[in-house]
Amino acid sequence: MGIKAALPRYELYLYTAMLAVAMIWATTWIFEASSENVNRKAFKQSVKPGWYYFGRKMDVADFEWMMWFSTFRNHILFALTGHVIFAKLFTLLAPKHRSLVFGVYGGLAVLVTMGWTFVALVLSHCIVLYSVAMIKSKWMCFAAGLATLASIKLEPYNSWQEALVTGSFQLQDILFYGGCGFSIMRCMSFALENCERKDGSYTFCDLLKYNFYLPFFFFGPIMTFDKYHAQANNTRLTRKEREMWNITTKALLHLGLILIVDVFFHYLYILTIPTDMKLVGKLSDWCLAGLAYSNLVYDWLKAAVMFGVINTVATLDHLDPPQPPKCITMLYVFAETHFDRGINDWLCKYVYDYIGGDHDKIFKELLATLCTFAITTLWLGPCELVYIWSFFNCFGLNFELWVAKFFSIPPFSTGEGAMGEAMSRRVRGLFNAANFWAIILYNVLSLNSLEFAKLVGRRLIFKGFPLSTVSVLLVTYCGVQLVKERERLQALREEAEAVQPLDGGKEKAE
Repeated sequence: MGIKAALPRYELYLYTAMLAVAMIWATTWIFEASSENVNRKAFKQSVKPGWYYFGRKMDVADFEWMMWFSTFRNHILFALTGHVIFAKLFTLLAPKHRSLVFGVYGGLAVLVTMGWTFVALVLSHCIVLYSVAMIKSKWMCFAAGLATLASIKLEPYNSWQEALVTGSFQLQDILFYGGCGFSIMRCMSFALENCERKDGSYTFCDLLKYNFYLPFFFFGPIMTFDKYHAQANNTRLTRKEREMWNITTKALLHLGLILIVDVFFHYLYILTIPTDMKLVGKLSDWCLAGLAYSNLVYDWLKAAVMFGVINTVATLDHLDPPQPPKCITMLYVFAETHFDRGINDWLCKYVYDYIGGDHDKIFKELLATLCTFAITTLWLGPCELVYIWSFFNCFGLNFELWVAKFFSIPPFSTGEGAMGEAMSRRVRGLFNAANFWAIILYNVLSLNSLEFAKLVGRRLIFKGFPLSTVSVLLVTYCGVQLVKERERLQALREEAEAVQPLDGGKEKAE
């Protein structure tokens, strides 16, 4: 009901103005903190020379971004360019065998990059999980898959395997965990889909072609086996109207996002500042709120760019890969909070939706979320910070259902019906604003540190009460209402598009 209800236009304009002023205000304070403290001793390790002509140093605290767009950039461009060329050539000459070409090229690229010991290790994982898949028992597939995943996430097994395969190439340790982790999850998808197949089984060659698709191999996203197998073996290859234009537009958009992140790194040290707790303790409440929010926005930008580049290549291969995550600014419910849509789709299909069903039963939802976050914890690598992150996000997901169930019973449900749709949306917006900051606080601890998250929480909830607390929630409320309006308009457009073909068909029949 909240999405369908419309607010007065002047009210939405007021929300936009307030949100813009607050964003400019917080950004200005972060810029001042970055400029005034650039030469602090605590910044020496993570703030390096950058734009010389502009006199700005660069925040290099995020190793993953630096790896992608500086250290490993040329390797990625070379490997993906070769993939695009070979894929296009064989798609034109032998479309029936293009999935085989994808797998062969990917396997050779992995072999050249990582060496034969790494390929042998990945193949051993494939052989084990393929053997279990032939039994066609889902619980055995899960047990074997999770045990294999634990072997690269838990000591001493992970160190032993890593020592076998890492060599002189400085990024081999990073590629080891990425390649092995995603490979095991793909093998589990293959095994579970094989259990669902009624007539016979998929072949080991099908698994290898799926697993060694290079764009997805080291960094994801994960595309479930059923979708990949159907799309990669499709020989009727056509482009949708304006598809190449959309691909080009997205590629340019990703380039623009990379430039925006580069500007952020030179003018707003949003990753380095939270690591200096002495400095953070001196900052204003608004500056702290802006830093926490900016960290999640940056993490979304990073995921959108990284997966966007890979998805562009996959789309050129006539695949429909998992899309980048939903922007953190658009999130106000835990059910939509994820930074890797591929992993999220995998977990929803095989665990969360499988156990939780329609997600309206409290006990089933609790069991589904516990199982989902248990696997997520293993995927991320069990440690104290991951345990805390998993607990709070699992709690948030269940708490939403508890609150919804509570307010669906009389007299709350009758009271909401009597207040009207617009007022109901305003009331829901208040709860959503509080939920938005719960999402930020529960996730910023995994991006920065538990200490930073605790400090932000204390300042905004306790020490800053009531002025900082109310003002931050008010600005968040404005943003939530604008997001709800966008969703309402999008729902109306989709409804109109769904009705239009039916009307056209009816007129044609008449």
